[in-house]
Formats: sequence, C-alpha cells, structure tokens
Amino acid sequence: MAQSPIPLAVVNAMDKAAFVAAFGDVAEHAPWVAEEAASCRPFATREAMVDAFATVVADADPQRQKALLLGHPDLGRRAALAPDSAKEQAGAGLDTLTPAEMERFAELNRAYRERHGIPFILAVKGASKHDVLAAVAVRLDNNPDAEFGHAIEQVQRIIQFRIEDRVRP
Repeated sequence: MAQSPIPLAVVNAMDKAAFVAAFGDVAEHAPWVAEEAASCRPFATREAMVDAFATVVADADPQRQKALLLGHPDLGRRAALAPDSAKEQAGAGLDTLTPAEMERFAELNRAYRERHGIPFILAVKGASKHDVLAAVAVRLDNNPDAEFGHAIEQVQRIIQFRIEDRVRP
C-alpha cells in the first residue's frame, strides 16, 4: 500500500506486476480484481480506474463474486484484519466497542451469515458504530438475492474509497 497518493500517470506507467502489488489488496483478499483491471489501462481519470475495478467485480461470475464477499471480515470482530480494513473499522469506532456492543455485533453477524451465506459488508468510511449496527439490523431481513447485490455494491464502494486514498486525481 502506498504511503502517499500515487499520480495517475505513474499508475498508468506501472507494469502489471507493480500495478497488482500496489492495488491487489483494494478488493479484500482478491488480487484477481486488480489483475483484470490492469488490462483497462491507461486510465483517463481516477474515476475511470474506479469504474474499471467496479466493472471487473460486476462482470465476475457469481461463484467468484461470492468468494470475493466471503473474503471480507465480520464488522466489529476483533481479529487480524488487513491494514485497510483495520483503519476503516477504527474510523467507524468499531475498535472501541463495549462488551455489550461486541456481543450485539457477533449476534447480528451470525444471523446475517446464516440467512444470507455471506458476511455483512458495508463501506464504513464516514459511518459510526451506531450507523453500522443500524444498517446490519435493517439489511438482515432483506431477500438473500437482493442482499447479495447490496454486498457487491458495498465492495465496489470500498474499492472506490481505497483507490481514492491511494491515487492522486
């Protein structure tokens, strides 16, 4: 992960291996997304780069999409997290949960996984722990097919935020 935003011209000049090294983790545990998005270069804008990653995710077959979703950690779970996930969850206050809040998150995460077969995924940037709890409680009763689509959209938002953090427009 880059320490400061990378100019788009540098991103476009990277060979595939360097591109995947720099962006292979923007989709949680799924470097294949960056590998496929690399072929869409050169990107005219940072937004075009975000769109390329989103298209790769949207165009993947359902099994690959499900594997991508399953690579995401449960929100509010204190476990080894990828650096971006740890930063994002901390930004939402999920690293300061009370024991009662931790238990509530664990209960909702279990119920969500049981109903939908995937972890609850939310792009938490700009959200509070209360926002996240409310979102999982609301989305828990959604239709599983609709919720799969919501989860894919949230992954695309997470990717967008991560690219925006790493690439200078």
